[in-house]
Amino acid sequence: MKKIAISACLLGEKCRYDATDNRDDRLLAKLDGNTLIPFCPEDHAFGSPRPTMDLIQTEEGIKAISNNTGADLSVAVEEYAKHFFDKHPELDLFIGKDRSPSCGVCSAKLYDEHKELISLSETGLMAKEAKARGIDAVDAEEYDL
Repeated sequence: MKKIAISACLLGEKCRYDATDNRDDRLLAKLDGNTLIPFCPEDHAFGSPRPTMDLIQTEEGIKAISNNTGADLSVAVEEYAKHFFDKHPELDLFIGKDRSPSCGVCSAKLYDEHKELISLSETGLMAKEAKARGIDAVDAEEYDL
């Protein structure tokens, strides 16, 4: 049995930006019998519903920027990620919601400061922390046993 960190929206928690979920019964059937540990840095930090954010390449590096206010939301997501992984050092796998600026493993969109698309294969802020800690990480749509 594996200990798997998984985006809470994939479990059916209504924690997306629009207070809906991304429940994935196909994925959950594949994960049956494992210990699933849900996470959602955006819901934890900003609640649901909330304005969307995008990953923006800035002079200071990649930042999560609010599409509503232009505020840098990175610190709250990064602090949540560090605390989560410190609390769960025994994880075997990280499954993130594809295309999420927080949880996407290799599918998040990255823009420049003028909102021109740079990449479709960026790593979200929480997924980046998982990878930095050596945790195997995969986007939900790419997961296969």
